[in-house]
Amino acid sequence: MIFDYDTLRIIWWAFLGLLIIGFAITGGYDLGVGVLLPFLGKTDEERRVILNAVGPTWEGNQVWFVMAGGALFAAWPTVYAVSFSSMYFALLLTLFALFLRPLGFDYRSKMPDQKWRGNWDKALFVGGFVPALVFGIAFGNLLKGIPFQFESDMRIVYFGNLLGLLNPFALLAGLISMSMFIMHGAVYLQIKTVASVARRARKTAIAFTLVTIILFALAGWWITFLDGYHITSAISSNLASNPLAKFVKRGPGLWLDNYGHIPQLWAIPATAFISALCTMIMSRLNRPGSAFIFSCVTIASIILTAGGSLFPFIIPSSISLSSSLTIWDSSSSLVTLNLMFWVTVIFLPLIMIYTSWVFRVFRGKVTVEHIRKNSHKLY
Repeated sequence: MIFDYDTLRIIWWAFLGLLIIGFAITGGYDLGVGVLLPFLGKTDEERRVILNAVGPTWEGNQVWFVMAGGALFAAWPTVYAVSFSSMYFALLLTLFALFLRPLGFDYRSKMPDQKWRGNWDKALFVGGFVPALVFGIAFGNLLKGIPFQFESDMRIVYFGNLLGLLNPFALLAGLISMSMFIMHGAVYLQIKTVASVARRARKTAIAFTLVTIILFALAGWWITFLDGYHITSAISSNLASNPLAKFVKRGPGLWLDNYGHIPQLWAIPATAFISALCTMIMSRLNRPGSAFIFSCVTIASIILTAGGSLFPFIIPSSISLSSSLTIWDSSSSLVTLNLMFWVTVIFLPLIMIYTSWVFRVFRGKVTVEHIRKNSHKLY
């Protein structure tokens, strides 16, 4: 084996973050487009333009989501078990909302009836709105702490409910997630559309980039008062996973500990603000290609900011501090991590190459004239 247990755990934490960022960047823009569909498309033809802007790529973008779930299950089985136990109803709601997307894309244009198409437009809106909101709420609850604990036989006991997940800080994180996906989707529509749809997308991109900046700054201020977590006992980073073999303390502002110990980490949230401002500027100058790159950097930086605060925690427990899950005590075995490492090294570049190839093939703009000419072939 090339890497020891300690190193592999860090590598897999980085892999998980990369997959989450990959989904947020690729799947984020089509979720944002789904939310914007009823508002930017004033006519049926304009809405078909919007749908066909993401039609060739949205299915492939879900690969990142599936890969993230698979990586979580294989590399962090305890984290997978706790997250799906504690957020079961929220994740189930997200899954049902995602079911509406393939149905909406495939069946919307099967009938010319405006009521039929209008209902599918609403379904696609829900399919974009709910996941975008829930993903942010999930991140917010990780920073708040999840009310779970391990019994002596390592049985997981969860003491929360769906309403408990909808706390003010988590809802703020949900709004950040939604606003940055809408920003991303609007910038993407600037690239793929022309005329009135592109002009509306440009104004929307500028507005929601500003909203993202304000909400992200508000979350940064809030985090200074929010209870954070810190490991107070020695860390056994090369031993078998045992979530109860540590002591943890909780206190206001502790989520900023990593930034205090490693000042260079402040470059990550700073990059988020700078790239968001650049997104606004590039959108305003009608340079959507550059705006899209800066939008990708903004999303990645916001996610990395949360990851930098949480490290080494993955799921903190709000009622049993020692039950909190970290990268050192909730991973699979050394053999499993090593095997999955080589699987990822082989297949992750293939997914990235495929994604890049699809974007290159379908890089042209979608117009109303194109919809009229190829109506029978398109969404």
